[in-house]
Amino acid sequence: MGLKSSQMTQILVLGAGRSATSLIDYLLANTQALQWELVVADKSLELAQQKVNGHTRGRAVAFDLNHENEVSRLIKEATLVISLLPARFHPTVGRICLQFGKSLLTASYVSPQMQELHEDVVSRGLLFLNECGLDPGLDHMTAMSALNKVRELPEAEIRSFISYTGGLMAPESEDNPWNYKFTWNPRNVVLAGKETAQFIRNGRYKYIPYHRLFTRLEKVQVEGYGEFEGYANRDSLKYRQLYGLQDVSTLIRGTLRRPGFCEAWNVFVQLGLTDDSYSLKDLSNMTYRDFINTFLYFHPHKSVEEKLCDYLNLPTTGDIMNKLKWLGIFENVPVALQQGSPADILQHILESKWYLGSQDKDMIVMQHQLGYLESGLETTLSMSLVSKGDDTQNTAMSKTVGWPLAIAAKLILTGKIQDTGVKVPLTEQYYAPILHELRHLGVQFIEKEL
Repeated sequence: MGLKSSQMTQILVLGAGRSATSLIDYLLANTQALQWELVVADKSLELAQQKVNGHTRGRAVAFDLNHENEVSRLIKEATLVISLLPARFHPTVGRICLQFGKSLLTASYVSPQMQELHEDVVSRGLLFLNECGLDPGLDHMTAMSALNKVRELPEAEIRSFISYTGGLMAPESEDNPWNYKFTWNPRNVVLAGKETAQFIRNGRYKYIPYHRLFTRLEKVQVEGYGEFEGYANRDSLKYRQLYGLQDVSTLIRGTLRRPGFCEAWNVFVQLGLTDDSYSLKDLSNMTYRDFINTFLYFHPHKSVEEKLCDYLNLPTTGDIMNKLKWLGIFENVPVALQQGSPADILQHILESKWYLGSQDKDMIVMQHQLGYLESGLETTLSMSLVSKGDDTQNTAMSKTVGWPLAIAAKLILTGKIQDTGVKVPLTEQYYAPILHELRHLGVQFIEKEL
């Protein structure tokens, strides 16, 4: 798979952001025993240095993806490349890896541009492993592990598969009205759900357009952690073929939030504040209150709050308005941006409130519900994962995104995974050893038959 034959194996990690901490720590912990060198490259040299933390086998470098010669040099010197850059950059990195014969790992969805590289990747004997983080990643691996276990039962017929995942706050850190703070890329949170949700329920195809997405919710109970609400996420239908579930009557994948979040978030969707397609004018003179008022009708006497409630048929008091007021969106605070789309401004406002405090801990919740028929008996296999962060650096998000990638890198470099092409970790050679090691690291699903 294009791995170096030199004594020292060099792993290149591109991107040292929120999700990189646990990945980098895991790899550094293995450098001595496995004779690795780790290079962490980021636009911010200071951030890369923080993550390497002076380790003798780690090296921090600054890089700019726009300087292709610089990126090419880093990739050429590496044995294996792990990209934690925004997904739009992966095809560019992939083409350079292909040029120099280097395998590549990412936690992002396989894009059409990445998939186009498949035949060339195979011909070079390389592996471009994608979707090997949390979601996508752990969702695939745990789903396939459970599905294959049921398929081994005599005469078992799988009827339904429902899966929800959420990056949330641990109960002890739920200290604001939204019960939510940013634990990963805020831009992805603001733009979530833009694609029409597609799924199948009881044999019927269902579609939820963006403007209705946050009103169609399902209640999800997780033992020991109470109630959540889930909304359908993107295109669940593509997983019918991916998971071998062409004959199931129900297939839904979704995102989890605490109750009340989606109803309040829908205010922003209905106002158009999550639109990223154009820039607003005269931002230098705009306050948060002006920003909200920009999307409301003119009235000579009514307040911004009154117009908002009137426009969206909201009660003037209660949970939704409490959430909105807590964010400060009705205050005369300068926006303090020179340019930006509505989504940019909303993100700016949210980041000033939804930040992790020094004592905060985040939490990952994932639950699969697998329904099957065996010997005439209907059974639901419930699989729930709850993972808490240790602190603001070693977050649950960082662990569950970074550890699967890091373990996969170790398996590839030690010859335990030998595969080629643009792949996703759906087969046992990937999920069995990765899930096994994650259990030892404390990331484990609890299974119950209902």
